[in-house]
Order: sequence, then C-alpha cells, then structure tokens
Amino acid sequence: MADQSQQQATDKSTATNIFDRLHTTTTDPYEKLMCIHNPDDDSLIRNLPNPLTILTEDDQNAKDVSLNPDRKTSIRIFRPPAELSVTNKLPIIIYFHGGGFILFNAASTMSHNFCQSIAAHLPALVVSVDYRLAPESRLPAAYDDAVDALNWVKKYADFSRCFIMGCSAGGNIAYHANLRAVEMDLEPVKINGLMLHIPFFGSLNRTESELRLINDLYLAPSLSDIMWALALPVGSSRDHVYCNPSIDDGESSGTKVGLIKRCLVIGFYGDPLIDRQIQLVKMLEENGVKVETCIAEGGFHGVALHDPKTLETSLEKLKQFI
Repeated sequence: MADQSQQQATDKSTATNIFDRLHTTTTDPYEKLMCIHNPDDDSLIRNLPNPLTILTEDDQNAKDVSLNPDRKTSIRIFRPPAELSVTNKLPIIIYFHGGGFILFNAASTMSHNFCQSIAAHLPALVVSVDYRLAPESRLPAAYDDAVDALNWVKKYADFSRCFIMGCSAGGNIAYHANLRAVEMDLEPVKINGLMLHIPFFGSLNRTESELRLINDLYLAPSLSDIMWALALPVGSSRDHVYCNPSIDDGESSGTKVGLIKRCLVIGFYGDPLIDRQIQLVKMLEENGVKVETCIAEGGFHGVALHDPKTLETSLEKLKQFI
C-alpha cells in the first residue's frame, strides 16, 4: 500500500508540473507551450517540462521495442502485474498518447503512468506507440506510424480482442488508424473497438463550447490553433479531413466510417473540445457505428491525467466497454 500511495503521489506531481505550466496567464500560445517554431526548417524547440520514465532491465511489466528503425519509432509494451494476469488471453490495446501532435512521447511519465494504470486495471496488454511528432514530421506521418503498429501486432501478437485507443491528439490518431485498419488484412488480429479519450478535432468555425471557454486555462482555442498549424500539411486549413472528420475527401467517406464496429467516447463538459466530440459521436452514429459515451460534468481537457478519482472512473468505463 505504501508503494501504491507513493506512485499515486508521483503521478499527481508529474501531471501537476505540466498542467500548472499550461495554467499560466500569458495569452501567447507559444509562450504557454514553451515552444519556439523555426520556419526555416520547420522544426520546434520544446522547453515544456516533460518528465520521462526510463525503463531498466529490472522492469517486469514494461518493455521498449523498436517499431520502424528508419523512422526512429518504437513501442512501449505494458503488462499487468503477474497476480492480475489470471488468463493468457488478455485483450490488447494499441495506444496513442496526447500532446497536440507536437509534444510528449511514450516515455513521458504522464503517458507511461496512464498506460500502466490501464494495463493493471482492466487488465490488458497495452502497446503504446512512440510516433513521430510534428512539425518535423507533419500529418499523416503519425497515421503512417499507427499502421506500422497495427502491422507489428499482426506479426507478433495473436489476440482475438484488440482495441485501438488514443488520448487527445492520440484519439485523433486512433480514429484515423481505425479508418485505415478497416481496409487492412490484420488476421489473426481482430479490431473489436475504438476508444477515444477526449479526442482532438477541429475546424475553421468555432463551436459554442470553444466560444464559451475561449480563455480556457488548459486548452484555449488559440492553443489548439497553433497545434493544428504545426501538425497539418503545410498550407492546409483546419477544415482538412485530418482535423475535421465531417469533411469527405473521397477516402474517409461515410462508407469507411461505417465499417468501424463500435466506439467509446470519453469527454468532459469543461473541455473546449466537448462540442466537437459530441459532433463526432453524432457523425459516427449516422454512419451506423455503435457508440457508447461517458461525458461528465465539469472537468477540463486532460483532467483524468490530473485527478485520481476521474482517472478511476475513466478506467472503469474502459473496462466495461472491453
């Protein structure tokens, strides 16, 4: 119990370190993100605190594996503690971390702890993808890395219960990964569901929740705008299909969306993105997707990574969905 309490304190301290920085009152989104964009080579200097969890040989429940050496991508695999692995047939979750496409990685302590909690609570095998970041590798680079992860699971895992999951920008990646998955031969792997935790989408027009929370301290719309400007292909607007899922580019049509089996969407009314998440649910349902929702009052973008009680509720919903 002492170790568990210490871990919970560490989790909260790590999240608070990052969220407190985003809670600053500056109106300059680059200053809030502590990032400097160099347009000459389209690179980003990242100074936002990003505590990392480095694995050692003694780690029994987590392991780093190379995914695509040419792209310098990898995956971090999380296993539940041995006493929780009551069966060899654990579900597998392919997970994509958040960070607006431009920040963090699979080793970020905040992401590591979240995946560790998922693996232990469900229990499940979690494959966290360390995808390439923008602007150095703009979209669809992260989607291509997601396909690499799907093919890795196909090659090295044999699970009949496989789920694709993402948090924030990772939810966007998970959604597009599932659209690609419906056209792939992944046998013997079967994708049984899509789990989107506070997924990150947008468009040129502001929603009511974005206008209501225009000065939100954690993810103000101006912050989202910067993230999209750095992530989308050069010259694209926020009505690009990567950002706005209601756009039909001839490839992401309703026919493909309708092939998604089932989906869980977790959101919070205190998040500026909540209206977009509700719009996504409506679009999925209109295309015949079976959707479950868990939308709570209050909160903010990323609250489950900050508040243990909210985390517990979210984990329980994931467990019920699986």
